[in-house]
Amino acid sequence: MKHVRGPLCTVDLGGQTAETAEIDELLESFLGGRALGTKLAHDRIPFDADPLGAENRLFFATGPLQHSTMSFTGRMSVTGVSPLTDGLLSSNAGGFLSRNFTGTGYSAVEITGESDELVIVHVTDEGVEFEPVPDLEEATVFETCEYIEDEHGLKSEHTVVIGPGGENQVRFASIMTSKERAFGRGGLGAVLGAKNVKAITFDGDSTHEVEIPPVQMEIHGEAAKADHPMKRSGTTTMTEFANMVEALPSYYFSELSFEGAEGIGGDAVAEKKYKKGTCSACAFACKLPTRDEESGLETEGPEYETVMAFGSNSGVDDIVDVMKSNKLCDEYGLDTISAGDTVAAYLASEDEFGNVDLIHDLVEKIAYREGVGDTLAEGIDRVHDDLGVENWTVKGMEFPAHDGRTLNGQGLAFATSNRGADHMYAEFYPYEYPLVDAEDAFDKEGLENKPPKVIELENVNAIKDSGVLCKFSRDFITPERLESLLDADYDDLLELGGEVVSLERHFNNQRGFDRSDDTVPYEIPEFERGLAEYYEERGWNDDGTVPDGRFSGDTAAPADD
Repeated sequence: MKHVRGPLCTVDLGGQTAETAEIDELLESFLGGRALGTKLAHDRIPFDADPLGAENRLFFATGPLQHSTMSFTGRMSVTGVSPLTDGLLSSNAGGFLSRNFTGTGYSAVEITGESDELVIVHVTDEGVEFEPVPDLEEATVFETCEYIEDEHGLKSEHTVVIGPGGENQVRFASIMTSKERAFGRGGLGAVLGAKNVKAITFDGDSTHEVEIPPVQMEIHGEAAKADHPMKRSGTTTMTEFANMVEALPSYYFSELSFEGAEGIGGDAVAEKKYKKGTCSACAFACKLPTRDEESGLETEGPEYETVMAFGSNSGVDDIVDVMKSNKLCDEYGLDTISAGDTVAAYLASEDEFGNVDLIHDLVEKIAYREGVGDTLAEGIDRVHDDLGVENWTVKGMEFPAHDGRTLNGQGLAFATSNRGADHMYAEFYPYEYPLVDAEDAFDKEGLENKPPKVIELENVNAIKDSGVLCKFSRDFITPERLESLLDADYDDLLELGGEVVSLERHFNNQRGFDRSDDTVPYEIPEFERGLAEYYEERGWNDDGTVPDGRFSGDTAAPADD
């Protein structure tokens, strides 16, 4: 099996030291990216760690495919305990960071401990340096990137950065890279904030050789030539269609369609797009640099999930207003889905849907934890009672679009996801939208024959997150091509994907997660039967826990620093 190469670099913030360790056996078994990060986190983070405490750790990792020149490989993964869900969580981001990370020569970088002062950590193939940066306290993401470029000559493609949201430990704070690309879901930006890390830079010329087979060029050529709607308007191509089939959450989940969808959908975004945007080595170019000529506002996006959260779910029908929300979240370092949904919850409580001035003010207040923003910074799960609204989360994570009340298989996938309400964990929704006459399509209603497919998709996505492959490669990466790229049988890859999912579940079980957490705030026909079938297929217990003895030890102990 192809796998990432290089030692693990452990950065101890408290002692301001760094050391390396060879982890060849782990690399041979766990590929890279999310799989490697999950295994390291499972074995090195105490099961009872406070997400915002010094004992939590973050693991940054690439995969073997970052050593290719193939499209869909401009991503990398970070893993740690989430302040939002309180469970183990991996998040990945696109952009241009991953290949600069490989230049350090490390397979993974572990961040542990807590600094006494605000610092930037500089990781290179020659070592690690710690730079105190008190003057960057509460600086925006863009301001921090400008400082790093001015002082160190490193562009934003070499950095991960937090904004005020991370420093103020907003539970859905993002880690940003390339300025506008986000390790978005789960609040890992707050973990860096709690550790007093403003940014980390990665640079070097020590990339290890990983031979990738020639099929990479076939895939790259097809991505370049493909006539695909996402090249025009990214994921927002889904907006009008989801609205038509009543899968577009609106007005804080009280409705399933939005009368103003046309004003925030794919065509509206395409009209504001002023150039192509892409990730490292990718010819698919589905990103969305947008500009409003009248106001001069520029941002990258918004993507479909942001259009839902700050658009239909907030009662906003003007794409420029959504663009501004997107821009603010990027500057302050906030996950647009959780931020938008939490703002929508407040709008529902105050009957203020569509009040864009209030929306933009709330985003800023959340980032700085000012006034009501201090409450909203905790996320819907912790504040819905105070607001007097329903709790639209799974495992504490706010919902994306692709509503499970209409797409019942996606609803089951929301419930089983170890990350919580995340549409990319299994990505079941494409199989329930009647976009194409496909053999593996499902009727959107009910759960018949769906649990095994949810498991397959969770497993293959765990492999893509470990490779690391963009999920939008699904039209180009067949099982046979995945076998060739990673030099492994597809069934063996699925088995490894299942191991990653079970490792996440086992860690979370030790923190108290069980079947009671695998739920959604609405009814799905035959849900309990489908959930039981899912557990049986996984080989888990009826209560949603991993059987005793599956993984050694009842408690994880941190490695010696």
